Amino acid sequence: MRAYIDSDILIWHLRGEEKAYEFLRQLRDSGEYELWTGAMQRAEIVFFMRPEEENMTMLFLSQFKTDTVDQTIVDDAAVLFKKWNPGYGIDVNDALLAASAKRSGGRIFTINTKHFPMPDIFVSPLW
Repeated sequence: MRAYIDSDILIWHLRGEEKAYEFLRQLRDSGEYELWTGAMQRAEIVFFMRPEEENMTMLFLSQFKTDTVDQTIVDDAAVLFKKWNPGYGIDVNDALLAASAKRSGGRIFTINTKHFPMPDIFVSPLW
């Protein structure tokens, strides 16, 4: 099964948070999941990294497959966004990740579970 790692966990790991490191290590070592992230979650990381962080960050991200954003994902994400944004404040990045997870049958791992209120999306909190 695909484990979609939200950018919040990736950022906490890169900032040295031990809980995020241990969680990702255990998830990887479990053999139950393939580590994935969404295209927009990857973008959130690489767009804002500092030059001195580039080598370490890219090495870290090489452990994750990055899902593509195609027409179907965008259209499905738009439906999710329109339904869930008004009451829950999900953003475009959240909707795209949810649509990717829904299409693949994967599970989203995040700290911000409130960003994924959709009952048909599998979401697991980090802590």
